[in-house]
Amino acid sequence: MFWIIFRHYRFSGSSNLNDPWVIHANTHLEYLSGKTQDESAGSIVLITKMPKEIYLDNAATTKVDSIVLEAMLPFFDKDYGNASSLHEMGQIAAEAIEKSRQTIAQSISASPEEIVFTSGGTESNNFAIKGIAFANKDKGKHIITTKIEHKSVLNTCKWLESQGFEISILGVDEKGFVKIEDLEKAIRPETILVSIIHGQNEIGTIQSLEELGAVCKKHNVYFHIDACQSYTKVPIDVRKQNLDLVTLNAHKINGPKGVGVLYVRRGTKIGVLIHGGNQESGMRSGTENIAGIVGFAKAVKIASWKNVAKMTRIRDKFIEEVLKIPHSKLNGPTGDKRLCNNLNFSFRAIEGESIGAYLDVNGICSSNGSACSSHKLETSHVLLAIGVEPLDANGSIRLSLDKNNSEGEVDYVVKVLGKTVSKLRKISPFKL
Repeated sequence: MFWIIFRHYRFSGSSNLNDPWVIHANTHLEYLSGKTQDESAGSIVLITKMPKEIYLDNAATTKVDSIVLEAMLPFFDKDYGNASSLHEMGQIAAEAIEKSRQTIAQSISASPEEIVFTSGGTESNNFAIKGIAFANKDKGKHIITTKIEHKSVLNTCKWLESQGFEISILGVDEKGFVKIEDLEKAIRPETILVSIIHGQNEIGTIQSLEELGAVCKKHNVYFHIDACQSYTKVPIDVRKQNLDLVTLNAHKINGPKGVGVLYVRRGTKIGVLIHGGNQESGMRSGTENIAGIVGFAKAVKIASWKNVAKMTRIRDKFIEEVLKIPHSKLNGPTGDKRLCNNLNFSFRAIEGESIGAYLDVNGICSSNGSACSSHKLETSHVLLAIGVEPLDANGSIRLSLDKNNSEGEVDYVVKVLGKTVSKLRKISPFKL
């Protein structure tokens, strides 16, 4: 006996040997409904495509909006010039960059010259942390971050330790919040930077930037936030919130992959990571991704608080329905302290990877945590940091919404999820 999983297909009996979806099965085929094909030779199974894929992994990436794609297309085959060129096509590209820079700057109350385009969130985080570290090491070599950061922050800090810097990693409470008093205690005279994720990518916790920023300003310490998940979903005002560096990217907000931003407050002492042709005012050399930058700005323009309200409504319905499943738990905060599109549940006595596989077979895309760590079978460092027991952490899944998801999809997903959990518990070696 062996197992076969057909991605995105379901099974039903058939005797039509001319049907292109028919296969002979002398195997044991088991699927979500609990029905089993006979293991006798000549068993026949009809494979039919699932009706529609429901994509609930939008914290990993989002679909590029058709309006965004339309705005990008001319810069691939019509206005394809290099922005560093002095001819007309080059100047059209340069103008497109500057208009995009203005759009993004305005969205966070920044000045256009404070916006530096990068290849994405990971580069922006590296740029912010390494750039501040090496440019300010004469003042001190102490950096503060938290246990729930994205790996692009934690691994950058780990590397800096090998270069002689000292890293303090703050704990968080059971909902993922940094305690203001803990930050106050951690800051020393030699502290040069505090780096904290704004909207946590796994559990949706939204930190209070006003409070954290006030502490950093009081102690004259640079404050960097990773806002890849929160941008356009939570208001960001770099002036009011005392932000010195902000990481943004496009592909979490229905824009293209491969383009990001680092906001750098005017007057910030920061080193350069990529040297070359002096693009981005010498802050980040390399030929600009014109189409990507234009797409990023268009995605910002079409983002709306109406869509945030819609995602919040769907999120809350999801939470209410999923928590009816026995021995289920929501990880992270509720209400306006949670990202509008984030859900993270633990289901006792089963593995999250198994849940995800069954959802996938039923046309539902989910995640077991951060997309950057999804290929490693390791317990989420974020869930462990908020005190989730390892067994429960391993039985967790993340569902993340987008403006394209509908309330009607909730009922189907909850139904499939309930059946999946029930089925997996029956065969689980762990007991409730």
